[in-house]
Amino acid sequence: MQQFNSVILHDYFEIAEGGGRLCLILAQAQGAALCYGFKFLNHPLFQYISLVGRHHDLQCYSRIPVLKQLKLSLAFANKTKFLKDYDRAIYSGFYAPLAVQNHLQGLNIYYCHTPPRFIYDQRDYFIARLPFWQRPILRWFINYLKPLYEAAVSQMDIIVANSENVRNRIATFLGKEAIIVYPPCDTERFIWRNQSDYYLSTARLDPLKRVELIVKAFLKLPDKKLIVTSGGTEYARLTKLAGNASNITFTGWVTEDKLRDLVGNAIATIYIPKDEDFGMTPVESMAAGKPVIGTCEGGLRETIVPGETGLLLSPDVSVEEIMNAAALLTRTRALEMRRACEERALLFNKQLFIDKMNHLCTG
Repeated sequence: MQQFNSVILHDYFEIAEGGGRLCLILAQAQGAALCYGFKFLNHPLFQYISLVGRHHDLQCYSRIPVLKQLKLSLAFANKTKFLKDYDRAIYSGFYAPLAVQNHLQGLNIYYCHTPPRFIYDQRDYFIARLPFWQRPILRWFINYLKPLYEAAVSQMDIIVANSENVRNRIATFLGKEAIIVYPPCDTERFIWRNQSDYYLSTARLDPLKRVELIVKAFLKLPDKKLIVTSGGTEYARLTKLAGNASNITFTGWVTEDKLRDLVGNAIATIYIPKDEDFGMTPVESMAAGKPVIGTCEGGLRETIVPGETGLLLSPDVSVEEIMNAAALLTRTRALEMRRACEERALLFNKQLFIDKMNHLCTG
């Protein structure tokens, strides 16, 4: 383990999402301290990644969405004076970068998963989802956060993008250049187990992940099994949509070990989010030798090789396209793609990520 006097700041640890996993992997590799807005008790990622550095918990959780975001932004700006004790600070998220004003004498690296989409390209979508009376509140918060976020980004010494897709967003919305360092896939833990009789969806149950289309497709494919292994705001609606279909199973959120088991035994995974930033799910699937049915947009164009490690459907994917892809990607065809998938995933392995981030920290 290469030691740095570093601190890694991440917005918060609420669910087992990719940005949090990335920060814990880097903190473990560097022996770095960790700072976060809040952390849920018994968070699954902390159960298999051990850390030796100090924890700085800003304890600013709220159940009220906009209040939570406001508390996070204020906490990172005002409760991080301790950053002066560290030579390097690495920021992850939308609110953590606001702490950079307290670390102007050291190296500041922003690992950008994406500029906040509720501020930039998906502003109208997020506002439209809210009840009418809440929309002015979100508009106010966007106007509050946008200049603070852009000022923080302008103070970074290095900006890292997690994909070419996000690098383009950074250039478009922030006018900044970024270096690409792909997120880490734990290719030693996501491995081939066997081939069972189901297709797997691991995307969070959120409208932008479009899991609804997958469920609708399998309702029309009663001879093919689907396991949906995640939770989210759409859980109740999608389980109701699936009804009593015997070929569709919802597990809710599962442990890391169970997730790896489900991936390692699937026929293939189906992952069709709208303009995904990068998308670790396809890489983890390929690491386990499982091809991916995805969409030809966003980060998936950088990870999936059509016809070799999966199938890429149109950006405006339809139920019929998913049905046709599932029919085409049979157990035999999926098995034939195994080696290509495993080799492709190695391009995104954990050690490459660690080496590149360590180089930035020393350069």
